[in-house]
Amino acid sequence: MTTFEYWLEKTADNEAINAELRAIADNPREIEERFSEGLEFGTGGLRGIIGAGTNRMNIYTVARATAGFASFLKKHFASPSAVISYDSRNYSEEFARVTAEVFASEGVKAYIFDRLMPTPVCSYAVRELGASGGVMVTASHNPKIYNGYKAYGPDGCQFADSGAVTAEIEAIEDYFSVKHGDFDALKKEEMIEYVPERIYENFLKAAESLALMEGGKKNIRIVYTPLNGTGLLPVTEVLRRRGFGSVFVVPEQEKPDGNFTTCPYPNPEERAALKLAVELGEKINADIVIATDPDCDRVGIAAPDTHGEFVLYTGNETAMMLLEYMFSIKVAAGTLPTAPAIITTIVTAGLCGDIARTYGSAVYEVLTGFKHIGDRIAQMETSGALGDFVLGFEESYGYLAGTYVRDKDAVSAAMLLAEMCEYYHNKGMTLDAVLEGIYQKYGYYKSRLVNIAFSGAGALKAMGAKMAALRKNPPAKLGDYRVLEVKDYIGGLEGLPPSDVIAFYFEDGKVLCRPSGTEPKLKIYTMGKGAESVALSTKLQKIETSLAGFFS
Repeated sequence: MTTFEYWLEKTADNEAINAELRAIADNPREIEERFSEGLEFGTGGLRGIIGAGTNRMNIYTVARATAGFASFLKKHFASPSAVISYDSRNYSEEFARVTAEVFASEGVKAYIFDRLMPTPVCSYAVRELGASGGVMVTASHNPKIYNGYKAYGPDGCQFADSGAVTAEIEAIEDYFSVKHGDFDALKKEEMIEYVPERIYENFLKAAESLALMEGGKKNIRIVYTPLNGTGLLPVTEVLRRRGFGSVFVVPEQEKPDGNFTTCPYPNPEERAALKLAVELGEKINADIVIATDPDCDRVGIAAPDTHGEFVLYTGNETAMMLLEYMFSIKVAAGTLPTAPAIITTIVTAGLCGDIARTYGSAVYEVLTGFKHIGDRIAQMETSGALGDFVLGFEESYGYLAGTYVRDKDAVSAAMLLAEMCEYYHNKGMTLDAVLEGIYQKYGYYKSRLVNIAFSGAGALKAMGAKMAALRKNPPAKLGDYRVLEVKDYIGGLEGLPPSDVIAFYFEDGKVLCRPSGTEPKLKIYTMGKGAESVALSTKLQKIETSLAGFFS
């Protein structure tokens, strides 16, 4: 019996899944795509297209992953427990309930939120409840056809190394052998419990405590969009508490909606996702537009320039302005730690490091993925240097200013960005003027990102082959520019753990290539410094195009 036939037989009592399988019974290519491999449980957990099959997100793949995670927790904790949260995506609540049922059936106490919650609240709850781990059901900013499953350790941080959990999951060969009790019955047995309401309230208070401005009424007009995700209530509430009374929410994107009908790719990095927010901003003369992704861990901004035209800022540009704001305010208030430190990644703009060092701050670079930033915070905690932490951030629109959370936190970041805008607004400065001032002080710095997607049953294998070929024959030139140095992180480098990353250095810049940790696509980051903006952009584009051509 083939795996497809086995699933067809075992899902007879699940009409939706079974009907989906019957519909592809005469399509060998589709069967291969869904069953040739299973969803890989990586450092970011699971992520995949929703549907029937071992290579899809469904209640069976979620249950199997949870059973393996439970086995891991039971081997490491005497009385294991886990926090479960979920976002607005299709099937997120169903997958969260299945996760709770499997954990509880396997002897792991499950704490589940009674409504959707942002990723940072899940991370916070793990720490506050002293849980052994956590699960956030989300596919972050991916299109509606995706869902996912982020796994957390007892520190509220995603696993930097998920190998041990993966081994436990892969030991479960039969997806239909997983114990799966009834939610209400397990709740009566107190193996499932709703997360106490105080956790959410304490999270809001913790986020609010990061404010750098005095309380009281603020002057700026804010347009906010949660992109039909989890951010609406926590973001607007924290802004309200800090005195931002003129907050206008994009009505079409206000309520949770897993279909994301107005923004098929609900990613604050994408101009299309902010289209409605910018239009509303133009209509009401907003001073800033703030957008958070569906699980509210990433945040993007746009603001009118000196001519009144809205500019969308990249994650790197936002980080530069936020750093300059935070450091200058802390210095003026006398609250900057004696040995301040920021944590960023190897693909984030180097100018951020220049800004921090100007204020006497240490700069720690880690691998991509916020789990590595969280892990570095844990090291600071162990060494007694936690109070030195100022900001952790990555170019993909993730920021963290408080150590009570160990993942990206768009709630507190939205508050700080609103404060930043208010601060400069009161000085008569637009954000583009602020950024230009930073460039005048430190030099122009540009960065670019291009994604190269792979598809089909052999997508991951094809992507791996391309990376292997690049390692075997690295280019001596990229465009018109000579490669001065090649750094390969595959075996570990500069004190960092092994990672599938290759970096090429040229004069005043570098370009890095790595596979995405959540999707079958390669990411190419190009960044550099120069005396003139247009010439620098042209140079980076030529270098990026040259390396991207290697994968065509």
